[in-house]
Amino acid sequence: MTEIILETRHLTKIYTIGERREHILHDISLQVPAGEFVVISGSSGSGKTTLLSLLSGLDRPTSGRIFLAGRDITELSEDQLAPIRNVETGFVFQAFHLIPSLNAMENVMFPAELRRDKAAAGKAEALLRRVGVWERRANFPQQLSGGEKQRVAICRALINDPKIVFADEPTGNLDSENSKGIVELLTGLHRERGATLILATHSPEMAARADRVIVLCDGRLGEGTEKS
Repeated sequence: MTEIILETRHLTKIYTIGERREHILHDISLQVPAGEFVVISGSSGSGKTTLLSLLSGLDRPTSGRIFLAGRDITELSEDQLAPIRNVETGFVFQAFHLIPSLNAMENVMFPAELRRDKAAAGKAEALLRRVGVWERRANFPQQLSGGEKQRVAICRALINDPKIVFADEPTGNLDSENSKGIVELLTGLHRERGATLILATHSPEMAARADRVIVLCDGRLGEGTEKS
């Protein structure tokens, strides 16, 4: 039987703005087998980023439960969530979120250094070489192109060899050429490493490569596209 790496049960998210309550997600229940490549698709405002934030532990649901590798993470404290975010999961943001005061090499090494990994430098070098930006290792984020920043961010997400990688519109700030390169890179790394990949995107190229597409419409699950 295939291991279920991620499961949600009746997830709901409501934001309260003054006296107004905005229902972002409604009763989301799903399961993700280990090693699967899942795309979360939907129009702007459908709840993709909110769902990804909940799944990765960056935000908390209003109600419902989230299980990562069989462990209920829904009500864990920030101190309990921190090592899970650092080691068991990786996150690639649309806006990169590299640390401006660190160069490319230091940005990639940072999560590994937090866990006192003596092999951090070697792992960072291998990843930067794999994605083609080793020659830019001493450059700071402001000295990198958008495509280079995202490649560095992907390396940072992967350095602790997480069980599951989340990516929120990873090609959203890139031109078509760089977008194609990031699509190839993410799908290639997914195959090589065997990690589960959950990606929120508008990109039809990404969706075409996924094992499964989960469609969100106004915060509700729509018809998913299953692939054989």
